[in-house]
Amino acid sequence: MNEQQLDGVLANNPQLFHMAELGAWEGIRRNGLLSTSALLDLYEVHGGTRSELESERRSAIVPLQAPGLSGAKLRDQLAMDDAGLRRCLEDGMTPRQWYECLNAKVFFWLTQKRLDRLSGAKPYRSGEREVLVLDSRDLVTAYRHKIWLCPMNSGATKPKAHPRGRATFSRISDYPYDQRPPKERVVELCVDYGVTDVVRFVRRVYVVKGTRVVRELAL
Repeated sequence: MNEQQLDGVLANNPQLFHMAELGAWEGIRRNGLLSTSALLDLYEVHGGTRSELESERRSAIVPLQAPGLSGAKLRDQLAMDDAGLRRCLEDGMTPRQWYECLNAKVFFWLTQKRLDRLSGAKPYRSGEREVLVLDSRDLVTAYRHKIWLCPMNSGATKPKAHPRGRATFSRISDYPYDQRPPKERVVELCVDYGVTDVVRFVRRVYVVKGTRVVRELAL
C-alpha cells in the first residue's frame, strides 16, 4: 500500500471501532487499550494459567483481578476453534501459534457494518457491551510503526474457515491493497501489544445491546 492508497483508506474510513466488555472503559482509560498479552503482563499472570489464556482457545470470558487494578476481562473466542484452524492454517502454523499471534494485538474494525456483525452475533446480541470509536488518521499517524492490516476476520473460523497464515497480517507498506475488492480494502487494523494513550484518539464511547445504542459514556 502506497501513501495515496493509505490516504484513501483513511478518508473512506475516518473512524475505527473496538468492542469491549461492559465496564471496560474505566480500566482502558486508566491503563490504555491492551492486548491479551499486555493484560496478562499487567495483571502478572504467569505459568500454566498464562499459557491456557494466551496460547489456547478461550471458550468463555475470563476475568482478571490484581491488587491496585480495577479488573479486566479477556474476551472469549467462540467464533474460532482448533479444528477450524487446522483446516485453514498455512505456512506450517499451529493453532497455538495463531492464538498467540492474535493475543499479541489490539484489534479494530474499519466499518460500522463489521462492528454490528460482531455485536449482533448470536453469542453477544443479548448482553450489553461497550464500543470505542477512534479517529483513524490520528491513530495511524501516531502508531504507524506498530500497525498491521488484515483482509479478513482473523478471529473467526465459523461459518467458513478461510485460509490464513504468517502473511495474513501485513505492515502498511507491505499490504496487498490492489488485491482487495474496492468496497472493503481492509477489514481489520491491529496494533502490536496495546495503545497505552488510547484516550488521545477516542472520540466516542457508548454501550450497545446487539446493534442498538443503549447509552453514551463520558470520555
